[in-house]
Order: sequence, then structure tokens, then C-alpha cells
Amino acid sequence: MPSVNAKDCVACGACAEVCPQDAITIDDVASIDMDLCVDCGACVDECPAGAITG
Repeated sequence: MPSVNAKDCVACGACAEVCPQDAITIDDVASIDMDLCVDCGACVDECPAGAITG
């Protein structure tokens, strides 16, 4: 499952835009709702800061 490194996240929203489950919200950093996440990896591939791994 993906995880967000808050130190590296720039809250750009790219991950939320590509998430097919709408499992990601953006406040100061990205937050992933693990109950909705299907571990597709789209957010990992899309994050320009490399803040999401998994």
C-alpha cells in the first residue's frame, strides 16, 4: 500500500487527480484513505516530488 512522506510532499494534488478511487485528499500534504485505496500505484507513478512510495 502506498504511503506519503509528509516531509517531501508539496501538496500539488497530482496524486489525487489520478486516483481512480478518490482515496486521496490534499490539505497541507496528501492523505490516503486506506479503506478506499486499491493499491493500483497510480499515485506513486504520478507524484513529481517522489513523496509517495509503495
